[in-house]
Amino acid sequence: MTAPTSTAQAVLPSATTMHELLDTAARLYPKAPAVTSGEHTLSYAELDAATRRLARWMGELGLRRGERLLISSATGVLQAVLVYAASRAGVAFSLLHEQVRGAALDHVLGDCEPALLVSDHDPSLAAAALRGVRAHHVDDVTRRAFDPQAPLGPLPGPPLPVDPFCLIYTSGTTALPKAVVSTHQQAVFAVQAIQQVLGYRPDDVIYSPLPQSFDYGLYQLFLATSSGAHLWLGRPAEVGPRLLTNLLRAGATVLPAVPAVADALARLLRRAGAERTPRLRMLTNTGAAMPQQAVAALREAMPGLRVHLMFGLTECKRATIMPADEDLARPGASGRALPGTEVFVVGDDGRRLPPGEIGEIAVRGANVMSGYWRRPELTAQRFHRAEGLFPELRTGDYGWLDEDGFLYFSGRRDDIYKTNGFRVSATEVEAAVRRVPGVEAAAVLAPEGDRQARLFVQVTGGLTGADVLLRLREQIEEFKIPRTCLVVDALPLTGNGKTDRKALAALEERAGHVRTR
Repeated sequence: MTAPTSTAQAVLPSATTMHELLDTAARLYPKAPAVTSGEHTLSYAELDAATRRLARWMGELGLRRGERLLISSATGVLQAVLVYAASRAGVAFSLLHEQVRGAALDHVLGDCEPALLVSDHDPSLAAAALRGVRAHHVDDVTRRAFDPQAPLGPLPGPPLPVDPFCLIYTSGTTALPKAVVSTHQQAVFAVQAIQQVLGYRPDDVIYSPLPQSFDYGLYQLFLATSSGAHLWLGRPAEVGPRLLTNLLRAGATVLPAVPAVADALARLLRRAGAERTPRLRMLTNTGAAMPQQAVAALREAMPGLRVHLMFGLTECKRATIMPADEDLARPGASGRALPGTEVFVVGDDGRRLPPGEIGEIAVRGANVMSGYWRRPELTAQRFHRAEGLFPELRTGDYGWLDEDGFLYFSGRRDDIYKTNGFRVSATEVEAAVRRVPGVEAAAVLAPEGDRQARLFVQVTGGLTGADVLLRLREQIEEFKIPRTCLVVDALPLTGNGKTDRKALAALEERAGHVRTR
């Protein structure tokens, strides 16, 4: 494929529906690579044609505007095709992690009542068929998508900007997964606002080791399309030795990372020679606080790297983005509100708090999604309409703003706990632990029942749990330090690359005890 020659021009269309982003990219960059997975690469023209074939196919199956498509398969280019095909057909898609099976899949099938399931897992296809849901194997759909004889023809009744575009399932620590509903106009606004700040370019190669079921991973597809860039799909939550090899093979210039990915890359670069240094120009982070040591190591290894730390959640896609490398001047900040949006903090009474005071983080703007699918009470609880047309999202996260509007994240609602009458943030404690020399990763389990907070660490150099707790006194107030610490070989991760706290609790049970200070 021939790469675009411009390094400054970006696709900034006046789109009102999501597939119009692809229409523009296919017109401006038809031969440029759009998406790669393994050995399979699609140009923008090829991606565009495949989406039109599958949109027509969905119409032939009888799918109508507003119905739902469920996608459950391993990462691959077909996911990108299905997403844009659903957009053309006016069908709202939901893309599940490939490990969502059995009872978890059955919950989603009953919750969103899809008109069609596309999967590479035969038992999942059978489960859908038992519910009367049309079910097609990925292989059959792939043949249709890339059959040059399959019709591309026009579709009746294109979607409206206010129609649902996707349902992204997200879960808390106890509740069953719930779906956040995004309309076309909300998703288009979010993509264009993020692109306005980050400035992806047509010559960029975005290497994404994030699952497409994770909205951070999914939006890499949309940001690539909106800028004419090349998206290279890695394996979900890729943190092994192949990460560096794949970055080099892809010629990656942009890496959307979660902390586990950044930590892994920093360790790999410390062992690699200069000839194995990627040509990354940008690294972004959201989902969890980025360890400062990892960022410093990456900057040292790649002096031209620009870092954008961000804060967001599925309900509003992205809330704040730091200007490039502004974290060096404002340590601990998560950025300013997206263009055309507002971020502020409120007290328990819902009133806005002045700069410097900690409260619940709230977001207003067209990036705030529509609410939760079939969860009216939860939607009313989180999505307020106190100040105008667009809802005000109460995030359940806590933080404060400085005088310049930069957000500082303090912790999540289920991350804040009390110890001896003091409020403590697990996020703050974890950040302090990572500053202890020899600690590579850390996680805190909040108190539950008669159990106090517990600390888990991954270390080098033979550190013990007692050593970590002793050295932690140099980093944080005494009352915030957990009483127990367990050294583990590695922190367990979810499919999205975040710390798996349920698995940590299981580790604790198997260990039977923890080291105490």
